[in-house]
Parts: sequence; C-alpha cells; structure tokens
Amino acid sequence: MPRAILCVLDSFGIGGAPDADKFGDMGSDTLGHIAEECAAGRGNREGLRTGPLCLPNLDRLGLGAAAKRSNGISVPGLDFTGEPVGLWGHAEEVSNGKDTPSGHWEIAGVPVLFDWGYFPEAIPTFPAELTDAVIAGSDIEAVLGNKHASGTVIIEELGEEHVRTGHPIFYTSADSVIQIAAHESHFGLDRLYKLCEITRELANPYNIGRVIARPFDGDDSKTFKRTANRRDYSVLPPEPTVLDRLAAAGRTVYGIGKISDIFAHQGVSHVLKGAGNEELFDKTLEAFSLASDGDLIFANFIDFDSLYGHRRDVPGYAAALEHFDQRLPEMIDALKDGDLLILTADHGCDPTWRGTDHTRENVPVIATGPGLSGKPIGGRKTFADIGETVAKHLGIEPGKHGQSFI
Repeated sequence: MPRAILCVLDSFGIGGAPDADKFGDMGSDTLGHIAEECAAGRGNREGLRTGPLCLPNLDRLGLGAAAKRSNGISVPGLDFTGEPVGLWGHAEEVSNGKDTPSGHWEIAGVPVLFDWGYFPEAIPTFPAELTDAVIAGSDIEAVLGNKHASGTVIIEELGEEHVRTGHPIFYTSADSVIQIAAHESHFGLDRLYKLCEITRELANPYNIGRVIARPFDGDDSKTFKRTANRRDYSVLPPEPTVLDRLAAAGRTVYGIGKISDIFAHQGVSHVLKGAGNEELFDKTLEAFSLASDGDLIFANFIDFDSLYGHRRDVPGYAAALEHFDQRLPEMIDALKDGDLLILTADHGCDPTWRGTDHTRENVPVIATGPGLSGKPIGGRKTFADIGETVAKHLGIEPGKHGQSFI
C-alpha cells in the first residue's frame, strides 16, 4: 500500500477566490503580486535575491497553469510552455474564516461552517472579565498589550517592559486567536505554557479558535527574537478528520511543524518539530525514512506566512519560495512507487495587500508521484477534496464533505 505526503505552504494563495469581496480581499493574489513585484525589480534585496520570480520545479508540475486558471492572469516568471507533468488545479475555501485552523481542517476533510469568535480592533481588545479571570486563575498580576498587533512589532515595543515587570504580553489579530508572548528565560517556558492552558479554558465560551504561546529570547528590543518553542492550543475539529480516520484504521500520521497543534494533538501519531522552513523540509525528509505503506506525512511550512506574509516582506517571501523550489527535487526523488505528493496552501497572505492579515484566496493543488501522468484537475469547490484524495489513495472510507481528484 502506498504513502501520502501532504505539504502545506502556509499562506501561498493564488488569488481568484469567488467570495474574496466578503472578506475585503477582492484582488488579493499572493503569488501573482509577488511575481509582479519581482518582475518590476521591487522584489530584489542585496545578498538575498534578484530578478524575476524563478520557480521552475513548481511551474513544471503545474503551478503557473493552476494560477492562471484560478484568476485568469499569467504569472510573470512562470513561463513553462509544455504540458505540466503533475496533476494541477486550484481549490476554493468554503469555511467561514480565512485562518489557519479553518484552512487545515478543511484540507483534512472538515470545513468550518460555523462562525469563530473574534476580538474588536479596540484598546483594550479583550473583555475585562476574560483578562480578570486569567489573572485570578494564574500567577500573573497584569497583562501588557491587550490589542491587535503584529507579533514581532509588539515584542519590540513591549518586550523590555515585560522583562522589567514580569507581565506577559497579550495580543490578537484578525484571526480567532489570543497570542501570549513572554521571554523564555525571564518568564519561563513552562510557565508560559501553563498560562496558555489556563487561558485556553477560559477562552472557550468566546468560541476562540486558538491560544498561542509566543516565547522569545534576547537581551533588549533590538535583539528580541521569537524562538522555535511556539505552541498552539486549539479547539478540536467539529467532526473526525482524515487524520482521525487514518488513526482509527491503524495508520501512522506524521505531523511536521505545527500540524499536531492545529488539530489539538488529535489524529497525529508522531510529531517532528522544526525551527523554520529549512529544518521543516529536513524533518519531512526524515519522515520519509520512517513512514510505512499506508501512512500520511502532513507538513506545514510556516515561514511563508509568519516571517514574510504577515510582515509584508516581498523579497523574503520570494526568496523562500525559490529556496523551497530548489529543494523540491529532493522530496520528489525520495518518493517510492505508489507514493502521492500533494502541495497546497491553507489561505493567502498577500505581502502587497493592506494590513498584515491573511487574505481570502484560492490555493494551488499540485500532485505528483512515480508513474503519475500530468493532467488538469480543475477548480475544486472545497479544500476538502484534498483530504478525500488522501483517503482514497490510502484506501480508507471516504468522508462526506469532498470528492477525490484521483
């Protein structure tokens, strides 16, 4: 029995979402706008990259064709002229949000058809009864921040005050999330995790999707840097995902990066963490050596979103895509007969768009494997088609929200 490898390039949207106007994102296009900036010379950075966006391996598999089908626009720099050698197409999101859990759960066969709770763009953003309950139920005396903010910016702004006072930094975004930043040494990592567990329980009545521990280190505002010890405390998906169905069938699911956190540690048998895309790629290859027939390797490549999309860093995003593309043949060469590799995304995060939040976009769906012939798979009406493709490929019962494209 073959294996399935599912790689989520976090936030790598390709525009064209039919409901983007409902989210204020009509015209957003992560891939297309990055490519346009690179073609115009605005994606250059000395010592990092220069010139048009160059993704020959992804393009050969069908990325350029998928993007053009999604929004009708050719992507500058993606000029492969032959027939793509992979299965290629795009998928629309039907979940009510454009956040990480919604995208990943839908990919795994369970769309989010309910409304998450969100916090207003006001200061303070969190209800007083919530922060009061957190303070009363933990060992902290007060919180800092209490607003919408970029994670790196608020650490630079309030990190020194946090170290001086011992008060953790609470903030949120347009997602359904409470993020808590604290210094690993001065505050303590285990103490931060305990605080997040307390906050997770208290946030449940507000229907908040995630509480995220955001540890950082460094000596001052100029050297503070988030560490790899992030931990997400998510609510459970509303019904069994393809991960749960595989676990019930006795298969092993290898979660690379934050996958296990996103699914509240349910359905993931083996966790491999990594500090960034480079290490996550290595961990994915490590899972190739561990996985048996019938298993799933499910990887999230976080840097595209957290380091470049949210920070509106076009050159950084472009360079990260190019580096992933350069390493992609390593993953393809590691495939065994019968294996299926799927490359996709969970939402967009257009670094040229206004604000710093995710963007509602279609996502690429590209698949390859030994002996697999290239062909278009069209526009899929839900990300759940991806999970159902994994289910069919691995020989388990189908779910009820999507259709396999193989």
